[in-house]
Amino acid sequence: MADGEHFRREAGGSTRYRVRVTKDYTVFCSGHFITYENDKCEALHGHNYRAAASLEGELNADAYVFDFVALKKLLRAICDRLDHRLMLPLHNPLLTLEQDEASVTIRFRDKRYVVPREDVVLLPISNTTAEKLAEWIGGELEQALRARNVPGLRALEVEVEESFGQSAFCRRELPPARPA
Repeated sequence: MADGEHFRREAGGSTRYRVRVTKDYTVFCSGHFITYENDKCEALHGHNYRAAASLEGELNADAYVFDFVALKKLLRAICDRLDHRLMLPLHNPLLTLEQDEASVTIRFRDKRYVVPREDVVLLPISNTTAEKLAEWIGGELEQALRARNVPGLRALEVEVEESFGQSAFCRRELPPARPA
């Protein structure tokens, strides 16, 4: 029996493929806080986050969607940028951020934090929720994939687990690769 003959397709049906990676090293231990309900701000705290990424697409000539090893490396590099940092949103209207070469000052009403600059990662998001972190990681992965110009990829999904059993997902459709 040839590859794939054991699959029976209904009229108009198609086969879809998806790969998913998560490893012990696609994690980041980071501090954050979120603002909510237009006037509240959580206490500064942290999580041991775990990230996972899935790619959907067509099989390539080697019969896979995307190389697992390459996807793990891309995801790990993004997680490493967040690890052991305080994550701050650049686009949160409730926060005031001031920075110089040495420090970042964060203000929310009467609260004021001053953090060494090297301990902070400033993210172009509105809040450091798991949902927005998944969206940002997905955007970074999409840029890395686009630079590789991989044909046949259709969708990317990122999961960010902030504690066991508590995850957020962000899925994005991917544009076709540029013609070679």
